[in-house]
Amino acid sequence: MSRPFRFAVQSFNADSPQAWRDRAKKVEDLGYSALHLADHYIGNGPQLVKTNHPMQGLASIPAMTVAAEATSTLKIGCRVFCVDYHVPAVLVKNAMTIDWFSGGRLEFGLGAGWLAGEYEAMGVPLDPPGERISRLEEMIAAAKALMAPGEVDIHGTNINLYGFQGEPQPVAGTPPIMIGGGSKRVLTLGGREADIVSFNFDNSSGMIGPLGVASGMAEQTMKKIQWVKDGAAAAGRPVPELEIGAYFTFVVDDPLPVAEGFGAMFGMSAADVMQYPHALVGPASALVDELQRRREVYGISYVTVNDQNLEAFAPVVAQLSGH
Repeated sequence: MSRPFRFAVQSFNADSPQAWRDRAKKVEDLGYSALHLADHYIGNGPQLVKTNHPMQGLASIPAMTVAAEATSTLKIGCRVFCVDYHVPAVLVKNAMTIDWFSGGRLEFGLGAGWLAGEYEAMGVPLDPPGERISRLEEMIAAAKALMAPGEVDIHGTNINLYGFQGEPQPVAGTPPIMIGGGSKRVLTLGGREADIVSFNFDNSSGMIGPLGVASGMAEQTMKKIQWVKDGAAAAGRPVPELEIGAYFTFVVDDPLPVAEGFGAMFGMSAADVMQYPHALVGPASALVDELQRRREVYGISYVTVNDQNLEAFAPVVAQLSGH
């Protein structure tokens, strides 16, 4: 039986403090399940241009807290915290404090990091992927220990914690852990350890570009789904909830010109774009049908759109949420 649909909005910026609060409330009022930020820090400049990544003006932790205070039922999360940017015990305490203030509405996303220009700009060493993923693996274990009763006793290669209990403890059971990434090792780890697995491109280039976008095509996405399933099977557990960012969402009556234009930028046909797992192009009624098809094909039931589509995409949310 298919999981019910859930929808989230990802947002990076706001024009004013009140505009941020108003956006969070609108996300909730329109029936979305969650509001997500990302975990990026550098502002406009040549280093950001190198990454080809949009600028995030808000720091995720305080913005999540304000969004939680402005709402009453909305899940609040970061898609996803880069483990290299945070001291493990400090990050978990911050996250669990948000969970406490929000009455148990945290979704706790974790990832291995990838944006090379940002690492360089902030003076954070960018270690090889294997080392970063090993740190992510240790971080997941540490987070689970800190969110459980009793003293932690962790002595790893990267994380050492002992002789204290994590506080505050979860309000309503352990918050769901979301693991995000696009590589085989990260997605297999997600299948083994996560409650939610968030699919990203293959970002081994360290920037957003055609190679990464191409790694999100249908065939490659099927491989990624299998890696998650393999990880879950090896751990003897159910397949986690599967989430994908529809980074390129266009709610339009005539999808062909948009699909052709977008495809030309990334070497894709219009037909490829129409079925591209990270894109949604067409009128709301067609997107409803397409998402149902994709759930049957991929098992993906959790979809994130950017805040520019907050209202245009709302009819899809109204028809599919919880179904």
